[in-house]
Amino acid sequence: MHKLKIAAIVLCAAGAVTPSFAMDLSLDDAVNMILDESQDLKKAEANLKKAEASLDVANANRWFKIDGTATYMNLIDMKNPTKSYSVDIPPEISGMLSQYLDKPVQLPQSLDIPDSMFMAGVSITQPIYTFGKIGNAVKSVKSAIKMAEASREITLREVKYSAVDMYWTAKMTDEIVDISRADLQAARDARRSLTSAGRANRSNLVKIESDIATKEINLSNAEFNRDTAHRMLKILAGIDVDTELNLTDEFPDTFADLNAGELKSTPQWDALREQVQMYERNAKSKRAGALPTLAATASYNYIAYGPNMPNMFGHDNMQSAYWGLALQVPIFSGGANMANATIEAMNAESARQDLDKAKKLTSEEYTRAIDQYNHLRGNLKTLKNARDLAAKAYEFSSGRFASGQTSAVELAEVSAGLYQLDMALLNAKYNILMSAESVKKLGE
Repeated sequence: MHKLKIAAIVLCAAGAVTPSFAMDLSLDDAVNMILDESQDLKKAEANLKKAEASLDVANANRWFKIDGTATYMNLIDMKNPTKSYSVDIPPEISGMLSQYLDKPVQLPQSLDIPDSMFMAGVSITQPIYTFGKIGNAVKSVKSAIKMAEASREITLREVKYSAVDMYWTAKMTDEIVDISRADLQAARDARRSLTSAGRANRSNLVKIESDIATKEINLSNAEFNRDTAHRMLKILAGIDVDTELNLTDEFPDTFADLNAGELKSTPQWDALREQVQMYERNAKSKRAGALPTLAATASYNYIAYGPNMPNMFGHDNMQSAYWGLALQVPIFSGGANMANATIEAMNAESARQDLDKAKKLTSEEYTRAIDQYNHLRGNLKTLKNARDLAAKAYEFSSGRFASGQTSAVELAEVSAGLYQLDMALLNAKYNILMSAESVKKLGE
């Protein structure tokens, strides 16, 4: 029995020291995993492939087309629908021909007319000059491809920015949990020092207990927010939600100069610029629809006929072929060409206005991100000093509280000041990092 108790104690101790394995996740790994899992990015890739396929369709109109036809017809005698069409020949015609030709001529009593006919043919048409219908359509599709490429770059930057934001948000919740836990532990230490010195002042004890209860709630909320942020990060990165994460990248203590240049172009501007050109080229193509088309054409036809199906392919069959130039001239379309061209022109004007608006807004956002980075970076040193001074003030106040020289109210005020500065410093680092990411997203 004694041995069993010892064994149980050893097993419990082994279970207590068994390490919980967590997945190490760096910022770069998290970004790459989120990019691989992004549905928006996959959709942007699909749109690009769709635009590239549209170019093949537009270019196909430049090349010759081969059309083939095969037709079978059966002529029906309305008097005798089930019989072949035939013509009766009067006997007098044989006598008349005999007298005319000076020799006897014997004609059949009836003549069968071929009522089965088979026709097969092939024709080739090669456009030579279309007055811009095909050329502008191809250029329009090329603009659409460039627009799809720019849209893919926009999506890539947005997803990457969101991934970085998600990582640092999750990391910030880790830091907030540590700050809240340290704040709670400091309050518990203050209570311990208060009760260990003898009979504690009741008002101080009530205040400490109240602070501890409040800080326990703060810690519980911080842990809930951390778990929520980690869960969202795992979902976006395609990681099992039951996996524990260890975010290995830390918030930096110092930040370098941003060295951001003037904003000259962005993927959004490129996409809108290509959209303008796409609509303008579409308008030209629609206008050219009212102009003629010059094409080279050639055709071959084979015709077989006979009184019935079995002897239809005899020696009396016919063949024909031709080649030449064809000028196809639209005569009347009800104004559809000009109406469609007007629609495309108005679409181009709308896209042009969107481009002007995007330039103003994006330039302002880019400048604001740079200013925010420099502003927060400039105040970071002062904020660190303030936090360090608050930590020293709490150290002094907790010592005085332990010796009974100050009240719990004063200690709580100093503790709250330290907590707020810890949070402010953490939030400033997060905002500096995300300001830099905003500059990258807009200006790289």
